[in-house]
Amino acid sequence: MAIEKALLLIADIGGYTRFMSHHRFSLAHAQETVAQLLEAVIDASGPLKLAKLEGDAAFFYAVGDDFPAFARMVADIRRAFVSRREQFIADRMCKCDGCMQVSSLTLKFVAHAGEVAFQRVKHLTELAGVDVILVHRMLKNDVPVTEYVLMTDAVHQGLAPELRQLTQGLEHDFEGMGRTATHYLDLNAFVLAAPEPVRPSLPRKLWAKLKLELSSMKYVLGLKQPCENFRNVEVVDAQKP
Repeated sequence: MAIEKALLLIADIGGYTRFMSHHRFSLAHAQETVAQLLEAVIDASGPLKLAKLEGDAAFFYAVGDDFPAFARMVADIRRAFVSRREQFIADRMCKCDGCMQVSSLTLKFVAHAGEVAFQRVKHLTELAGVDVILVHRMLKNDVPVTEYVLMTDAVHQGLAPELRQLTQGLEHDFEGMGRTATHYLDLNAFVLAAPEPVRPSLPRKLWAKLKLELSSMKYVLGLKQPCENFRNVEVVDAQKP
C-alpha cells in the first residue's frame, strides 16, 4: 500500500429540497439530472483523477504537493456545471419536482492536501487515511453561503495572493478531528466567465426528453433505488402519505 502526498477535492451538488417528492417519478428524474451534471463535472476535471462517485458528489485527487492550477480547476468544473444546468433549464419539458428544481441546484467544493494511502483492488484505486476522512468531514460545516470552496491551510497557502484576499477564515470542530482552521471562498463573489447561451430548439428538447425518460425508466419501474446516498434528497416510499 503506497503512501503519497495528494490534493483531495470533493465537488458536491446540492439544492434539491430534502423532502422533494413522495413520487418515484420525480426522484427518478432527479437521479438522472444529477448523474448528467456529475458527468459534466468529471469531464471538466482536467488533471484531477476521479476516486469515486458518492451519491450526488464526485471525489477527486491529484498526486503531488504543488497545485498552482487549483483555482483554475475549480473554475473549470464550476463553469461546466453551470453550463450543463442551463442546458437542462432550456430543454425542460417536464413539470415534475425533479425537473422544476434544476435551477436551484448548486455546487460546492471541499479541499484538503495531505498524505493518503493508495490501495489497488483489481482496476479500482481506493484512497484511505486520516486526510481522506477529514476532507469528507468537511462536507458538514458552518459555511454561511451555499456555493463555496472550503479549504484547509494546506490548500489555502497555495492560492495566489489576490485569491487569498477574497477568502474568509472559519474554524471548525470536525467530528473526530478536533479544531481545524479552514478558509472559504464564496463562489458567487468569484468572477466566472459566462457559458455560451443556450438557444431554444424544439428537436433538442424532444431528444432530451426522450433520453431522460429512457434513462430513468429503471428507477420508475423500481428496478433500482433512485437518489440513493444523495445528501439533499430523502428517498420516500411512494405509497406512504
